[in-house]
Amino acid sequence: QAQLVESGGGLVQPGGSLRLSCAASGRTFSTYARAWFRQALGKEREFVAAINWVGSITNYADSVKGRFTISRDNAKNTVYLQMNSLKPEDTAVYYCAARVAGRSTTSDLTYDYWGQGTQVTVSS
Repeated sequence: QAQLVESGGGLVQPGGSLRLSCAASGRTFSTYARAWFRQALGKEREFVAAINWVGSITNYADSVKGRFTISRDNAKNTVYLQMNSLKPEDTAVYYCAARVAGRSTTSDLTYDYWGQGTQVTVSS
């Protein structure tokens, strides 16, 4: 059974960095687009970053552009989210997602597989 598992979340001070990983199992996701979304307490889930199956096209929410970097290693069936210069408003549960189509999108409605989420808390 196909499964996505996130790791790397935790508590970090403002200005700090974290690297999230999302490992896929049960099938190869190398031809799938991958993405990260997040949901803060009491808010709607929002798009963070996406990458196409080749890794040649990336998209970012304006709020994270220049601070976050999405990447993938198809040999490891894994996608990463490097988060730098973290702010308190980045606090949320971060979810990774996979889309059967290779082209990435920013809409959560178009993604077919989801992880269980990992908590990121930015606080002093």
